[in-house]
Amino acid sequence: MNNTWVLVANASEARLFNLIKSDLERVKSFSHDESRMKGEDLASDRPGAYQSDVNREGHGSYAEPTNPKEHEKDRFARELADILNKARSENQFNELVIVASPHFHGLINQHLDDESSKKVSHHIEKDYTQVEDGDMLEILLPYLRPYLKE
Repeated sequence: MNNTWVLVANASEARLFNLIKSDLERVKSFSHDESRMKGEDLASDRPGAYQSDVNREGHGSYAEPTNPKEHEKDRFARELADILNKARSENQFNELVIVASPHFHGLINQHLDDESSKKVSHHIEKDYTQVEDGDMLEILLPYLRPYLKE
């Protein structure tokens, strides 16, 4: 099978397309609502507090090790990368084009395995998640032209 998949994503939603001849066919859509939530809604409560020995003055609070919102973005990136890694191992695509906002693009790249990373033929650091499916090919045409089959 000789085909190209195109992942269009940001931290809260993603669409996976298969480039067939000169058309993009949606394979699947993904949503991660937690990435849209406010940080304080994601954390269980305020940071824990501590007090030093009774005879000594001192107290403070523990800082959160990671921002809850950033953690959710990373979780979604890992989920998408796991799907791509599995699909690559099942030979569902030969080439992969990743279209994502710069920061989220980096998160996805961190979670792709080595073999899947080798399949990425083009990186587009833009957020095109608001583009309608029917308009996606036209928007991405300058990047996808080498992969189009007549």
